[in-house]
Amino acid sequence: MRDLNLLVVDDDELLLAALRPAMPQHWRLTAHNRPQGLPSGTFHAALIDMHLTGNLQRAEGLEVIKNLRLTNPHLEIIAMSGNLDRDLMEKGLKAGASRFLAKPLHPDELNLMLSKIEEWWLLQGALSRSGRPARAWLGTSAAARDIQKQIASLKGEKGPILIEGESGTGKEVVTELLHQQRDDTALVAINVASVPETLFESELFGHVRGAFTGADQNKMGLAEAAHGGDLFLDEIEALPLHLQPKLLRFLETGEVRRVGGKDTIRVQCRVIAATNRPLQQMVSEGKFREDLLWRISGKKVVLPPLRERREDIRLLAETFLKEDVVRRKTLADDGAEALTEYGWPGNVRELRRVCEQLTLLSPLPMIRRQDVISILQPTAQIDNGPTVDFSQGLPILVNQFESQVIRNCLDRYQDIDEVARVLKISRSNLYKKIKDHNIQWRDE
Repeated sequence: MRDLNLLVVDDDELLLAALRPAMPQHWRLTAHNRPQGLPSGTFHAALIDMHLTGNLQRAEGLEVIKNLRLTNPHLEIIAMSGNLDRDLMEKGLKAGASRFLAKPLHPDELNLMLSKIEEWWLLQGALSRSGRPARAWLGTSAAARDIQKQIASLKGEKGPILIEGESGTGKEVVTELLHQQRDDTALVAINVASVPETLFESELFGHVRGAFTGADQNKMGLAEAAHGGDLFLDEIEALPLHLQPKLLRFLETGEVRRVGGKDTIRVQCRVIAATNRPLQQMVSEGKFREDLLWRISGKKVVLPPLRERREDIRLLAETFLKEDVVRRKTLADDGAEALTEYGWPGNVRELRRVCEQLTLLSPLPMIRRQDVISILQPTAQIDNGPTVDFSQGLPILVNQFESQVIRNCLDRYQDIDEVARVLKISRSNLYKKIKDHNIQWRDE
């Protein structure tokens, strides 16, 4: 980790003397005690006192914040004062500070704040993480920056985290970014929808030998395996209602009892849950427990669909194209425009798949509008074929149309959950239709 720079604008020498030994070693402090003549250089954060001349009737720090915000739009600015007047604090936020701290500063509060700011710079890709491949949340839009802030704000926080967003918006990526904030801990993932209802409790909590037919040995559950780290529950909305109290009890007590066992085991892990459905609506429908929702949603990251962060589409597409180091395709301006104009019902996951197809199929070293349009066909379009024989009757024609639509969607999205969502049917219903139409499909 390279050094990070903190600018402190304050005329209190005692505060400066207390800050230096309290700061992490890789942070460097630059002090300044006047409203004018701010030092130049690259700063990652700034602490600004509201009163710099001893005159409590004037808040010179407000102008300092405004000037810093104009010259350093990405700087994380924190206002501080011993005067906790609400009007003054709100003016500080309005001037451009992201938060307001009460003086005297507590060393633990300072270190936690600096760790979150550091994480924010890491998530933007502006810093590299020591000993690990750099991971960042791609995007420069206001929505992308908000996501980076949400993730960074959870650095050092305990308790469950809920990630909400449509399918393909990057919930798994956010989980990895949250997990990489912790050093050398386990990340154990389970897709709730993929586990048969009768096996879920055993999968999560384990079982003892003889607990049921086929249980020929003791088995550790995924919750135990995640001890000391993170347990990721993807598609938590698929958890059957009668199993939700068992998960709630684990979240509240941290205790695990293997199926068929009598003893309880204490497990310390952070639970990260993800959903692509509005859980509050499921609560209203009686399909999700309200107390479980309260328990998992105290800390939350909300991911917008790609259509709400169109400014990021070109950067994302160019990043995906660079992953193919053999073909080395670039994105022409008109190709980028075509990608940006599209609605992306499958979000970032769909964009990645389209980029893979473009890399493979585009005939030139650059990807043009016509290359993009050739792939981005309407979801339900049927391939050109022979003239329709109306004498077959409507039921047969409807059946043929349904079969072709499902085939096209499967070819397009390559993901059973996305196809079910686009066609607005349940996954079980989609599987039934795949079987009825004898469609060859291997769900990877």
